[in-house]
Amino acid sequence: MITRAERRDPPSCRLYAPPHLHIMPWPSLANLFAPRFDWLQVEVTTHCQAACQYCPHTVYRESWTSRHLSLDAFRGLLPVLTRAGLVHLQGWGEPFLHPDFFTLVSLARDVGCRVGTTTNGMLLDTGRLKRLVDLEVAVVAFSLAGVGERNDEVRRGTRFAAVLEKLAALNEIKARKGARLPQVHVAYLLLSSGLEDLALLPRALAGLGVSQVVVSTLDFVASPALAKESFNLLAPGEYLEAAARLEELAEQSRRQGLEMYFYQPHPTPPGRLCPENPTRALCVAADGAITPCVFLNLPVAGETWVSREGERPYQRAAMGNLTDHPLLKIWRRPDYRAFRRAWSRGTPPPACCGCLKP
Repeated sequence: MITRAERRDPPSCRLYAPPHLHIMPWPSLANLFAPRFDWLQVEVTTHCQAACQYCPHTVYRESWTSRHLSLDAFRGLLPVLTRAGLVHLQGWGEPFLHPDFFTLVSLARDVGCRVGTTTNGMLLDTGRLKRLVDLEVAVVAFSLAGVGERNDEVRRGTRFAAVLEKLAALNEIKARKGARLPQVHVAYLLLSSGLEDLALLPRALAGLGVSQVVVSTLDFVASPALAKESFNLLAPGEYLEAAARLEELAEQSRRQGLEMYFYQPHPTPPGRLCPENPTRALCVAADGAITPCVFLNLPVAGETWVSREGERPYQRAAMGNLTDHPLLKIWRRPDYRAFRRAWSRGTPPPACCGCLKP
């Protein structure tokens, strides 16, 4: 998921072009009328070495399909990547498990794109951290879901102390090289049982070069046992009380010098545009499928999830696949256009009904 701050003001990846690129003075009609995207989320892999309790990868492990995005599929995206404000290399897996991760970054950077990624941090040794700096990756977000042992219990296979070590190492490398990039974020998954951990975060992250914490809540509930951890499934009174406390903790964090952003919808929202921005962004899955967002992109079948209306079967919403058609042709398909028109009118299409995100 793309961070709140990146949604708010996505910078263009066309601010510059490498000198070896030849800029055509007269664009073709196809390029002239091609869409521009606020961001593209490219899922480079669905493999993950961790087992976070709340993650669909863990809950659906018996039916999960693990694969890496092919280099050919990514190369096919390059003409479209130049029309996106941000290319974020992350989905339902750990990006650094992809054997060619840095090749993907280099390909995107070579056409002038701003690149970001989100990681659990466990595979980031000194060499990889240096390459992130040398390739001028714009944003690296480290995932957490608690402080100290609380994080380690919830995000099995990761360690809070190890994440702090990686943050410190990256901060030192940037200082030594005099580098401004990457910006370092923390992608913090807030469970309702761990609300008070947020108060401990500013001190834990002090001096580690983190520019902001982006707080998300459990927006996809993969099993009824997890429903109690989702703010969006609380009773209205409990929700409003928790939301007020979250705002208080965020303001406390800002006073301590750590910017904290979060998006928290009302528990019974009217129809409106989804924060996943389906009219101006999309997700490219590891198998080449094009989906409106990462929540409609799970590589499973025969599973259920918990919506606002209760438990229901999960259905992936693939609009097409790069193995069959180029991305822009898929984007212009009548069914995909109808999907976007529904959101433009503030009316969730059927695939999105019951979602906890908007």
